[in-house]
Amino acid sequence: MPKHARRASWGLYALVAVAAIALVAWLALRPRAFAIEPDAGRNILLVTIDTLRADALGSYGGGAVTPHLDRLAARGARFDFAHAHAVVTLPSHASILSGRYPYEHGIRDNTGYRFDASMPTLATLLKAQGFATGAFIGGFPLDHRFGLGVGFDTYDDRLESASAFEMSERERRADRVVAPALEWIGAQQGKWFSWVHVYDPHVTYEAPDEWRARFPNDPYLAEVSWTDHALGALFSRLDELDRPTLVIVTSDHGESLGDHGELTHGLFAYEAVLRVPLLMTVVDPSDHQGTGLRRTPVPSTTGVTITSPARHVDIMPTILEAAAAPALPSASGTSLLPVLNDGATDDRPSYFEAMSAAVARGWAPLRGVISGREKYIDLPIPELYDLAADPGETENLAPRAQERARVLFNTLRTFNTAPPARAAAETPETLERLRSLGYIGGASAPVRERYTEDDDPKRLVVIEQMLARAGDAQRDGRFDEAIALYRQAIARRADTEDAYRKLALVYWRQGRARDAIETLEAALKAGVTQSEVRIKLGQYLAEAGQPARAIELLEATAGSDPDALIGLGNAYMLAGRGPDAIRAFLRLLTADPRNAVAHENLGAAYLGQRNLAAAEQSLREAIALDPNRPGAHTALGVVLAETSREAAAIDAWKRAVAIEPRELNALYNLTVYLARMGRRDEARLYGEQFLVIAPPALRRDAERIRALIR
Repeated sequence: MPKHARRASWGLYALVAVAAIALVAWLALRPRAFAIEPDAGRNILLVTIDTLRADALGSYGGGAVTPHLDRLAARGARFDFAHAHAVVTLPSHASILSGRYPYEHGIRDNTGYRFDASMPTLATLLKAQGFATGAFIGGFPLDHRFGLGVGFDTYDDRLESASAFEMSERERRADRVVAPALEWIGAQQGKWFSWVHVYDPHVTYEAPDEWRARFPNDPYLAEVSWTDHALGALFSRLDELDRPTLVIVTSDHGESLGDHGELTHGLFAYEAVLRVPLLMTVVDPSDHQGTGLRRTPVPSTTGVTITSPARHVDIMPTILEAAAAPALPSASGTSLLPVLNDGATDDRPSYFEAMSAAVARGWAPLRGVISGREKYIDLPIPELYDLAADPGETENLAPRAQERARVLFNTLRTFNTAPPARAAAETPETLERLRSLGYIGGASAPVRERYTEDDDPKRLVVIEQMLARAGDAQRDGRFDEAIALYRQAIARRADTEDAYRKLALVYWRQGRARDAIETLEAALKAGVTQSEVRIKLGQYLAEAGQPARAIELLEATAGSDPDALIGLGNAYMLAGRGPDAIRAFLRLLTADPRNAVAHENLGAAYLGQRNLAAAEQSLREAIALDPNRPGAHTALGVVLAETSREAAAIDAWKRAVAIEPRELNALYNLTVYLARMGRRDEARLYGEQFLVIAPPALRRDAERIRALIR
């Protein structure tokens, strides 16, 4: 049987009066200051640039080369004091699209939360006003599975997968996001709303060679510059349309780049991460002379800089007013058009939070408020900053300005500061893809009523630094260094779940199954409560030849947890209990019928029971839900081969290898079957690929492959 896989004085008076008259005359003659009036006939383009610090852009005084974004600022409005409400991608975008704070829309982290489809969004409200709606997504944290696709006619989140084994289907380059957006815009006959999200400034910073060469010592600025270049085609296209387009550009959050000890984002909410760029303009083709040749436009307006506070929750109300659409009474934000058009200077206090480490590790939840130019961070060690005098947040005023801190704390209490609901479980594939992007993800720590200074992330950032260095070492193959760093993190704080899990993974991939198992057992003894430790321990036990222990552990853990049920089903299969495995996978599919992993494993279980018809049905369902599952294609090939459809089996295995070049079972089967069919050159190609990557445990299989391709 072929192999398959699982798994912003009078005289003087006279002079002043004359000057005032001259000023009035000048004001009457100068170009009209930029303003946006309601217009139901415009297109609307919302661009969000992931992980973009405001101070990176040229128009904000930054060092990146950003002529296209700077031109938008020169043609419209640049908000100099705009802020996000969360410091990771999914919660922040949920606030942008819904006009609500994270505690209102319920998304508190990138993993374990889903957007409520019944909640109004820009897409649903504009669609009701006759707009075509299209979204074009550059990063996995905004995949449709998380719920932000509601209201969009098109939600293009097709990413690029170089290797399913490494879970690198996580982003696509900005130019490859812009291309389908341009195609969709070109196909629209009426007004449209398009959201274009580009992910490139996110780690890892890997701009194309030309841009890396221009910024050899700053890969982040290289990425920002490249992203601006890629967006140029999108902005240029707007000058060629038959109607004006309102353009709003912002980012979901910034990037620390070492500020306050944080390398990237997600842990703290200092200005490097919380302050975002916000640009607004109207691109009107009538400003251009349509002679068939592109000409540099002479704007009828001049750009303005707005220093009044702006917030992500204000974006939705602003767009709705600009589109002459009904306001949403339940939105937390308010339109920025009065600020833009009339010079209103409302304070607009802003709530913010950083919940990832609280949700996943049990560290103190971070909440705060910005009021005027004062910023208060509510932690066991509270922080207060005067952003006007100290924009870098270098001096914590809380210890000696306790009255001001108390005032801002009471302002914070006007928001809902309830802790987040416990994160729900995610599928292994979702977790791996988010973790490949540097997010903690996956574990769900209990929310406590009280936290001490020892739980303050300022005290614990050293652990975050250790884990980041360990991850780098692990990716570079410096496994002893990674192991030492993970152990140091555990010694520093014994309940650091992800340190145990990552340490165990290093051991497991080195073939040190006993060390991997003992590491996870030590986590349980240290009081780690996150269910994933038990689930991963069960997986390792089963695959290390102890399926009975795995079953005992997972039967007590499973409940309705999808990871636990998948692990339990696999343990049953390894124990030779096929019918029990089938029941475990069917139990999961009853709760989650679109779980591709469960369908794949169910197919494998049916295959093990020689129920080929049921196996084929389950495997084809898995592939329909997720065409990039190499194991499903491999197992389907086995079914096809077993039912005398060898040519189709060969195609299935080739598809598996195209998705994942390290799919050993598919490589093995291709070699054997192609050799049997007399296609020895093809067989040799796949056989040699098998021999390069086959581990020592497959020695006998390797010997057979060598014999076949001699």
